[in-house]
Amino acid sequence: MSAQTPINPDSVNVILATDCGSTTTKAIMIERVDGVYRQTHRGEAPTTVEEPFANVTVGVINALTEIQEVSGRRLIDDDGVIIRPASGDEGCDIYISTSSAGGGLQMMVAGVVREMTAASAKRAALGAGAIVMDTIAANDRRRPHEQIQRIRELRPDMVLISGGTDGGDTKKVTEIAELIAPAKPRPRFGKSYELPIIFAGNTDARPEIDRVFGSGGFDLKITDNLRPSLEREHLGPARDMIHDVFLEHVMAHAPGYDTLMSITDAPIMPTPGAVGDILQTIARGRGINAVGVDIGGATTDVFSVFDGTFNRTVSANLGMSYSISNVCAEATMPSILRWVHIDMNERELRNRVKNKMIRPTTIPQSLEALIFEQAVAREALRLAYLQHKEFATTLKGVQQQRTVGDTFSQESGGETIVDNMKLDLLVASGGVLSHAPRMHQTAMLLIDAFEPEGITELAKDSIFMMPHLGVLSSVHPRAAMEVFERDCLIYLGTCVAPKGSGKPGRPCFSWSLDSGARGSGELAFGEITVVELGEDETAELEAKPARGFDLGAGPGKTVSRTVRGGTVGLILDARGRELSLPEDPEHCRQAVSGVIDAVDLYPEAVPPGEGSAD
Repeated sequence: MSAQTPINPDSVNVILATDCGSTTTKAIMIERVDGVYRQTHRGEAPTTVEEPFANVTVGVINALTEIQEVSGRRLIDDDGVIIRPASGDEGCDIYISTSSAGGGLQMMVAGVVREMTAASAKRAALGAGAIVMDTIAANDRRRPHEQIQRIRELRPDMVLISGGTDGGDTKKVTEIAELIAPAKPRPRFGKSYELPIIFAGNTDARPEIDRVFGSGGFDLKITDNLRPSLEREHLGPARDMIHDVFLEHVMAHAPGYDTLMSITDAPIMPTPGAVGDILQTIARGRGINAVGVDIGGATTDVFSVFDGTFNRTVSANLGMSYSISNVCAEATMPSILRWVHIDMNERELRNRVKNKMIRPTTIPQSLEALIFEQAVAREALRLAYLQHKEFATTLKGVQQQRTVGDTFSQESGGETIVDNMKLDLLVASGGVLSHAPRMHQTAMLLIDAFEPEGITELAKDSIFMMPHLGVLSSVHPRAAMEVFERDCLIYLGTCVAPKGSGKPGRPCFSWSLDSGARGSGELAFGEITVVELGEDETAELEAKPARGFDLGAGPGKTVSRTVRGGTVGLILDARGRELSLPEDPEHCRQAVSGVIDAVDLYPEAVPPGEGSAD
């Protein structure tokens, strides 16, 4: 089967997928077992996009060779070519790949109004899996010469320009184009490479845009307007165009990607774009709202799907190794230390942070180091989620039913669509979350940072399989869904957390499982407990919040729901939302110690294991 041959899903029995990361190429094999698709083997090898190999396919073949060795299935022939189709105990039916090698997809976006068309352009780029290097807008408070200097400094893979509603004035968006063209931004790859410019603005401005960029040095692509009207955002065509240009230009000029593209059965996708795709597929398939997070060494990606609307943000300076000092600076050390229940020397901690930056792949070797690193992770995740909420908003400039004074204000709209009370599933990935020594620690990192409200399932990506499944969902949705549910996600359990605040010791909510047959009780405000409920178990929960507390049905109203267990169980959290800790350091330490004891977060029998190297 070649990259151009249509795929018949019914004939697919063996699937190979790779993710070419900046340092490691990860491969998985998926097989149909008893009529169900399961992930059966995995392998990895160093990515070979740089010298001395300068050919990404070398790392791909090495990773697949490891799978071949552990599975006993012959996948690579004597010429180093993937065997297709599958027959007997050799070959595969589908081979697909994602990539973030070489820094992934890096873009600059531009629009007329920063809060409107430029924001739509940024959403389109982020949704396609890009890192947005900068946003240029007529009202971004920089003078033209400062904007031109910034454009010249950047070396983006492509530029996305939006601006104006269809049929509106063309002058402003043309001025943005006339700012970019003379600055002559140069791309990262290829000496004779013409920088791709994607125009997704006012259709009436197309002739002027063509005039501005038609003089040479640019490869102009035109697609549908991102904001055809103030009330509507149309991101799909721009995202598709970004993917096409990514393959046609960026990947074609990266070492060895032309060969890789010729052997895949689906277009190569940027890794974050693939993660976003699988999250959207799951949310759509189950009819739920979901949030996913991937915390790495330098950045933290947050993905969300609420009421069918997808958003992604990249917090470029919030990470657990290269960016750990930025987390400490932005969150402040007192905010980090509020999560620590043991005495720590702040000077020693600052040295620990510096050492982590110098040696980014190190992992905690002591319980103290693990506790501190997980405290930093809580703040990194919390800050990244706050940034996501600020970005994932309703459209600015749209008329809202508010007061007469702000109905037509440019600042109207812009309310976050992220609603923790409507959140059904929260998925974790990234070293500090996926490789925590104890599942309970992963669960509490999510709960403390994201503060889910009501009833929320918690899960983690077992081996960072979501990128593989994201691109697989485009060619074989059934296989992607089955592997996602059975092998990708490890369900940690369900968090039950009323929204509201009260005085410590006062009643918060009462609960019972299966009408009391599997347990019942009452929690006072400030308490937290874990009820055992296994991975494959469900139970009927009935929870009645006290007056002033809300579990989703309204203040004080009883909620009945089928809840799912997991490796941790049912986590009943009566600490309130917004979550706050005592300001007095000693009282704060006592409160955190109480939570740690209640959840059994750091039992002495469990030594610190893998930390946050990503």
